[in-house]
Order: sequence, then structure tokens, then C-alpha cells
Amino acid sequence: MNQAVVADSRPTWRRIVAFPLVSLVIALLVLTVATFLAEAVIGLVIGLGGHLQHAPTKDDLVALLTGPYLIPSTVLEIVFSVIGYKLVIRHLGEWPRDDFRLAGAARDGAHGLLAGLLIFSLIVGLAALLGVYHITGGGTWGSFLTILFSMGIGPGFREELWFRGVLFRFGEEFGGSWFALVVTSALFGLAHIDNQNATWVSSLFIAVEAGLLLGAVYMLTRNLWMCMAFHAAWNVTQGFIWDVPVSGFPVHGLVIARLDGPVLLSGGGFGLEASVIAFVCATALGLFYLKKAVDRGHVEQPWWVRRRGQTDGAA
Repeated sequence: MNQAVVADSRPTWRRIVAFPLVSLVIALLVLTVATFLAEAVIGLVIGLGGHLQHAPTKDDLVALLTGPYLIPSTVLEIVFSVIGYKLVIRHLGEWPRDDFRLAGAARDGAHGLLAGLLIFSLIVGLAALLGVYHITGGGTWGSFLTILFSMGIGPGFREELWFRGVLFRFGEEFGGSWFALVVTSALFGLAHIDNQNATWVSSLFIAVEAGLLLGAVYMLTRNLWMCMAFHAAWNVTQGFIWDVPVSGFPVHGLVIARLDGPVLLSGGGFGLEASVIAFVCATALGLFYLKKAVDRGHVEQPWWVRRRGQTDGAA
């Protein structure tokens, strides 16, 4: 990218807002408001629809948002988040840009879907060869839409927008590419520590194999299409196609399968994401994308290094 730092002739308020950490806080607030608005609209619909005989509690909303209102709540969250992104977030930072631009969206999205499908199918295939993955019966298509939105589209959109579209983007503007990659990967792993059957090992593996991979994809493409598509395809492939727990949550789809054997190979109750198999395969793919990003010059220096260079140049 190697974009020039915006001149100091800008108004003071604009320089303050453009400072990466300030932009980061503003962006997080915008996404928080978008999520709140989506939940508020669904809560209003639930109340008006007479689904409950009392004012909906937090537990009521959770049950309905993960049940009959899963799809509309996910769609509303996406709509409000994209509106907030287009109106505010894309204008923030020293290098304002739109990570939802349409140029290259189809190409990067298709790349992400195919890569996510193939890499996790490879992981499952290796697990089967090593004797820790076994198909025991056939499943159905009945859960497809639920899994698509609960495990695919929802997390793929939400987590990539928050972790890559905001935390990585503005973290990179502040501390440089390597800082953003390390911090967002660590936070991504930590975000999964409260999942079902999670351990510190599973969170470490998620941080390295998924945090590195998705961060590298974002560095390479400089948009969110491939990140989101890859994340969604990874989840749907392991859960719906191969009946592997998705980050600790059991999912059932086209087949009925079981994992057994050494935890380092099977991932235990968390699923294959916590296995050495996934760790090696996904990390290798992440390093491949990272090398491509470096080769293209998509590595940024920390904010203070850029400032020092600008000062030295002016002198």
C-alpha cells in the first residue's frame, strides 16, 4: 500500500478522528449500535407479534434469535452493520477506504468459498486416513438453512467485520502489519475460549491457524469478501458436510460422524480445529497467503515510524 500520511493542514478535529486508535473506538461504537438496533427491531417484532405474554427478557431474546428469528436477525444485523460501515467506518483512519467495494468481490468471494471448502475437506480426509474420523451414517438437508446462517453467514460476516475490518485495519494503521496480525490473532483465539468444550490449547490453535490465515487473507486482498467467504465456507464445510463440531458446538448435516483417538489428532470435544492436523494444514495455507501479501508489498510500518520518516523527509 505504502500510502502517504495525510498532511497536517487538515482541521484539528479531522486529525484527531483520523488517528488510528480514535478511529478504532468510533468504528467499534458504530458496530455496537448497529447490533443493538438489529436486536431492538427484532425485539419489537417479537413483542408486537404476541409470541410472549410478557416483556421479552435477555434469555427470551437469545432463544428466539437463535431459533425462529435466526435468519431475520442475521439479515438485519448485516444490513445495519453495512449501513454503519458505509456511512461512517469507511471514512475513518489515515487511509479511508471501503472494504466492501464491489471491484473484485465476486473473484475474492469465490476464492474464499472454494479455499474454505477444500482446506477443511483436506483436514477431514487426513483425519480419516489417521483413523480419528469415521462416518457412521447418513444425515439430511433439513438443517442446512439453520447451519448456513448460524454457523456460516452470521459468524463469517460478524467476526470478520469486527476482527479484520475494524481491529486489524486500524490496528495496522497504528502498530503496523505485524502488530495487527499478532494482536488480532490472539484476540480471535481468546474470543473462542468460552465456547463449548474449549480449552486454552484450542484457543491457541484457533489463534494461530485461523487468526494468521484470515489476517493474511485480509492483508493480501485489502477487502472483506474473501475473509468472510472463507470463514463461512470453513464453518459450513466442517459442520454441515462432515458433521464435525464447529469451534466446540455440535452440528449435524449430510452425514453422521464421530471423532475418536488421541486428542491432539481428533481435537476432542472441540472438534478438528483443535487438532494438530488442522493446525498444520491451516497454518501452512496462512503462511502461503502471507508470503503472497509480503511479495505484493502489502506490509505497513507502525504509525510512529511513518511519522518519523515524514519528519525526516521534511527536514
